[in-house]
Amino acid sequence: MITNKIKQVFEANGILATHIEGYHARSQQLEMALAIADAIENNTQLVAEAGTGTGKTFAYLVPALLTGGKVIISTGTKNLQDQLFSRDLPNVRDALKVPVTVAMLKGRSNYVCHYHLERAANEGRFTSREDAKYVHLIKSFTENSKTGDKSELNTVPENATIWQNVTSTRDNCLGGDCNFYKECFVMEARKQALAADVVVVNHHLFFADVMLRDEGVAELLPSANTVIFDEAHQLPEVAGLFFGEDVSTSQIIELARDCTNAHLSLAKDCVALGESIPLLEKACKDFRLVFAYEGSRMPVQKALALKGFDAAFNLMQSKLTEMTAVLETQAARDPLLEKCWQRGEALGAQLTSWFKAQNTNLVRWVEVFTHSVQLHATPLSVAESFGKQLNAQPRAWIFTSATLAVKNDFSHYIAQMGLNAATTAAWQSPFDYQAQALFYVPPEMPDPNSPNYTSSVVAAALPVLQASGGRAFVLSTSLRAMREIHALLKEAFSANGIESPLLLQGDSSRTELLERFRKLGNAVLVGSQSFWEGVDVRGEALSVVIIDKLPFAPPDDPVLSARVDKMNAEGKNAFMEYQLPYSVITLKQGAGRLIRDENDRGVLMICDPRLITKSYGKRIWQSLPPFKRTRELVEVEAFFNHA
Repeated sequence: MITNKIKQVFEANGILATHIEGYHARSQQLEMALAIADAIENNTQLVAEAGTGTGKTFAYLVPALLTGGKVIISTGTKNLQDQLFSRDLPNVRDALKVPVTVAMLKGRSNYVCHYHLERAANEGRFTSREDAKYVHLIKSFTENSKTGDKSELNTVPENATIWQNVTSTRDNCLGGDCNFYKECFVMEARKQALAADVVVVNHHLFFADVMLRDEGVAELLPSANTVIFDEAHQLPEVAGLFFGEDVSTSQIIELARDCTNAHLSLAKDCVALGESIPLLEKACKDFRLVFAYEGSRMPVQKALALKGFDAAFNLMQSKLTEMTAVLETQAARDPLLEKCWQRGEALGAQLTSWFKAQNTNLVRWVEVFTHSVQLHATPLSVAESFGKQLNAQPRAWIFTSATLAVKNDFSHYIAQMGLNAATTAAWQSPFDYQAQALFYVPPEMPDPNSPNYTSSVVAAALPVLQASGGRAFVLSTSLRAMREIHALLKEAFSANGIESPLLLQGDSSRTELLERFRKLGNAVLVGSQSFWEGVDVRGEALSVVIIDKLPFAPPDDPVLSARVDKMNAEGKNAFMEYQLPYSVITLKQGAGRLIRDENDRGVLMICDPRLITKSYGKRIWQSLPPFKRTRELVEVEAFFNHA
């Protein structure tokens, strides 16, 4: 019954073709939809890779809406979450004429908090004139908004500092003690999510709120018949964040800031509180100064060996304990003071837990930022923790992405996520890569570890960029290489009279850069991690993707090192079973930026000679779409001459 209905929906003159403009029937999409319908009907697990252009969103929405029951759809990015809720879901629902209710749930930092907005407006302590101006815009927005979702307010930039003063965190939310509890946007969003047939969340929210049984959203999962993860390749990393135990000096500084506000407005007569706050803030800053530079990630052994670590850590902990003890004496005066006391207790316990962690599945490490230090305890494997969720009660679990397998082998992903009972399936992209694209590996490239490697990348890329007239992404595997490539290209463009505009990740937001890139039509955008995935530029504006080297995780990464050691100790081949699949999946994401629809044409250039010289190189390029391949620059030039 359901099989026939799905076939009618996806056929060339079917329901989607009739109702959705530009829809094209694809056999891969229909096959995927049928496999998902089968998993939903039988409450099984399905891991499904669908190449670019398959139309996987419709492939899972149609069976999800037709089979009934409660569905949770979790996405990797807020952009896809918004697109699903605002465009794809309404379009499919209207085409199918099914009476399902839909809700979107985001993390609480996306919703204006009445309590914190009121306090910010009344106290008037702003870091800039802009913030003072923005608070009035937010107040006006809040009075007229049904959702309180800050993404609906375009006149206040997403990165404006005012947002942290007018939204709540799990730590500083007063819950049922809040005077604005009945009007709370977060509570309203939750209420709608609980009542809806289909709920759109993102991976961070799914793991933070469902796995940790936090924020009250735990009620969503027990009632769900189907859970669908789109952009499922991101799950192992996101799950690792939430099954771990992390604490940061920025959390302590934020508590100190909230305590300052509470002291001034509610407990001015408590001199001890006023004295304890700056001492704690100074202790946090002194702890940060133990570490030399930002951007470093180090295993706990290296951090503990640093001069002054123990003394600074102990001082920070004791000053937190002292302030918390004072807060306890004031807690009965107001819910805000009580909340601050509870947060102090919790942070103290987290610091102790991190320092004394004995769990052999957790690797402790330290990450240093400009103004803060993050103490991580990350699980070596999330398979066991996630497996408990999978087996809690019968329901369908769907995992889909364009990049989950290595040469159609899903064993790496299945092992990471503990999906031993899953069925796997893969559908190739419907695009004609032989006709639409060319894969170019330049000859005579030096070893990627050689000091002149980046300059060789730019030298090899220059004639390709001249042939294409710009219109390129240059993707690097590190921020350092990205900046070096940008500087060398700037010099080369000037010396060779190349007029293509040169854009650099970080010069403005990703959205603004992409907008400029599309409008310019002949630009070269140099980027790192932000542009490897989740970016969709169709048409001639993006005709070349150049990748500097294979994206292996840095060998000094503390979590990677610990996982590699553990796998090798178990007699496994960590390189083939973990490091290589990670690189392939990341590379497939980067390569996937090039061909976005059936009319796109372009060249993928990967500069790394290991594709040719190493035995594993063949395994890598065989995992990519079936491009026509070349090592000859003249073929690249001919490709663009015949465009």
